[in-house]
Amino acid sequence: MTKFTLDDLDAIVAARAKSDDEKSYTRKLVNQGVAKCAQKLGEEAVEAAIAAVQRDRQELTGEAADVLYHLLVVLNVSNVSLTDVMAELAKRTGQSGLEEKASRPRD
Repeated sequence: MTKFTLDDLDAIVAARAKSDDEKSYTRKLVNQGVAKCAQKLGEEAVEAAIAAVQRDRQELTGEAADVLYHLLVVLNVSNVSLTDVMAELAKRTGQSGLEEKASRPRD
């Protein structure tokens, strides 16, 4: 079985976002704009959180997949690359989470 990666999903999202396929959910979502894409991401994140609290492993697995998909859609419509996000994560691995949070500018 071939390993499926976030890079694979990101490439699929990018291709479908630009496609002419009127049956593509990704295309439809992207065409509705960033606000709708962000709304869907938020809905899926809440559903994932509820599944986690309910300790429903199967539901959480499905909702986590939805969160990852919708996050990639939001990144795509916002012109933020997965490569940039992964680079940011890589920068953060050199320090503890508390150190990283403390280094952020305060509002």
